[in-house]
Amino acid sequence: MSTYLKRSLETLASRNPAQDLFMQAVTEVFESLEPLLAEIPDIEAKAILERISEPERQIMFRVSWVDDRGRIQVNRGYRVGFSSALGPYKGGMRFHPSVKLDVIKFLAFEQIFKNSLTGLGIGGGKGGSDFDPKGKSDGEVMRFCQAFMSELYHFVGEDTDVPAGDIGVGAREIGYLAGQYKRLTKSFAQGVLTGKQVGLGGSLARKEATGFGAVYFAAEMLATRDDSLKGKNCVVSGSGNVAIYCARKIQELGGKVLAMSDSSGSIHDPAGIDLDIVSALKEVERARIDEYPKRRHGSKFFPEQKVWDFPCDVAFPCATQNELSLDDAKALLENGCIAVIEGANMPTQPEAISLLRQKDALFAPGKAANAGGVAVSALEMQQNAALQNWTFAQVDERLKTIMAEIHKDCTFYANKYRRPDDYVFGANVAGFLKVAEAVNCYGVI
Repeated sequence: MSTYLKRSLETLASRNPAQDLFMQAVTEVFESLEPLLAEIPDIEAKAILERISEPERQIMFRVSWVDDRGRIQVNRGYRVGFSSALGPYKGGMRFHPSVKLDVIKFLAFEQIFKNSLTGLGIGGGKGGSDFDPKGKSDGEVMRFCQAFMSELYHFVGEDTDVPAGDIGVGAREIGYLAGQYKRLTKSFAQGVLTGKQVGLGGSLARKEATGFGAVYFAAEMLATRDDSLKGKNCVVSGSGNVAIYCARKIQELGGKVLAMSDSSGSIHDPAGIDLDIVSALKEVERARIDEYPKRRHGSKFFPEQKVWDFPCDVAFPCATQNELSLDDAKALLENGCIAVIEGANMPTQPEAISLLRQKDALFAPGKAANAGGVAVSALEMQQNAALQNWTFAQVDERLKTIMAEIHKDCTFYANKYRRPDDYVFGANVAGFLKVAEAVNCYGVI
């Protein structure tokens, strides 16, 4: 590692103690940039790494709300605007007990390069709260969202920061947030939030976009080896929005999904997962996935097993960060897995990525493979600005084209620097160069 890279990482670590996820994300990107430093001396001369790894703003605030029993509850809210070099901050809001500053900063940093790869003129940001919507009534969720937006609305706007959904934040939550924004500002929130219900200016194909996009990227990867998803056995971790639509597109392209999961365990269905049952459980009933075998003969629930323990050809981690360990990667390889495509943000641990690469398995990092969600969010912004509503087919076609272009950029830089099939390297370099050029053009700001 070069002296400049080492010094930059050491300084960053000293300024961000106990932020392991953030440092993991930064280290992965920075290590990919080593070949660029001699080629582009301005990276060091103009302190590009230091400027790109320091958030432009970090907002943390108290959220006080009243539950159904009349008790006052207090949560913490966050919004990190990491880089507006390419456009307004753009990134989801996550409501989950695990949310803390470290999580939001790592997600926001990743978002910079993911958004850059889409080519759609959006910066990187992320936000959320340690509020858990699970087990809460609609009234409690509404009151929390109203309290949250009462603090956040000062800092968002269609030219400044455009939040969207993420884990724990779907169309329901976005609707409540938009309603409170409308109440406070006396203006329609159409261009301020994305992931809205279609009747409020939301885009068709938005809820499907992240999952669909990951599968489109997988198809592009497999095509480089004259292969496809047709006839492939796949496993998908998670059973939320990303996982469900990832699995649905796999099936549409001729693959079979054998296993899915949630925090209670995994289900395995040799006949192929029935997604109508999973959708009913997770999207309508908000139930646990252990209910699936009660409705599907021949399937089983395994409370102690991960989806990686089942034989498969292709794996899609679509749940949460660092869920796929070195041991999981070993299990996948032993069971015949030839490709891993990240639908979640940074779900694969660094040691697992190294092993997959050593064994010549294809690996797609989340900043490239799961960029479909934010891409369609940006397309929603375009529709709102033009007062248009595109058809599902129009949006889906744009999504497919964007994912193909991201794949093209990743392979171009991987091949240019003689790192064939290294999609982590290709994605990091392609995303970084666009942002670095913009940062440099602005001068010192």
